Amino acid sequence: MKKRLSFKIALCGIITAIGIFLMFFTGIMPLMTYALPALAGALTIILVIEFGVKWAFMTYFSIGLLSLFLAADKESAVLFVLFLGYYPIIKSFYEKIKLRALEWFLKIASFNLSIIVAYIIIINVFGMNEILNEMNDFGRYTIYVLLGMGNFAFIVYDIALSRAISAYINSLRVKFINKLK
Repeated sequence: MKKRLSFKIALCGIITAIGIFLMFFTGIMPLMTYALPALAGALTIILVIEFGVKWAFMTYFSIGLLSLFLAADKESAVLFVLFLGYYPIIKSFYEKIKLRALEWFLKIASFNLSIIVAYIIIINVFGMNEILNEMNDFGRYTIYVLLGMGNFAFIVYDIALSRAISAYINSLRVKFINKLK
């Protein structure tokens, strides 16, 4: 029992460290504002599968809190905290819904709500008004076009997460866990 608890804590610590490492690099590689937080969040899939949602959420909170303080790119940190970090954890709850149309509606609605709240915080709390200025330069429909492109990217991300989960469960899980034990 004690050895199993130590293993859980150690693996959560390793995933937290990798997640913070990825979040740190968002400031160095600005083109990765969305990709690296998404990858950091996807790491929690391992914890959901191996230990359950509780351990995954503890790791998400650790990465999220530390990234708000340590990551140079606050936009990435807020996006991680408000969507990209917890979505891989709650994805399975959406997928238990029997009606596919309702499942996708709820997924897309939660994405849109989270992203809108994230950008309200980014603009108002962190004072990144240049985002609004850049959008206004392209026209009044820019925000809707960007949100539409974001929805498309989210759908691709959701499908990629599903495939990553299948790959982990079907082929990587045994190799990964045996190497760590």
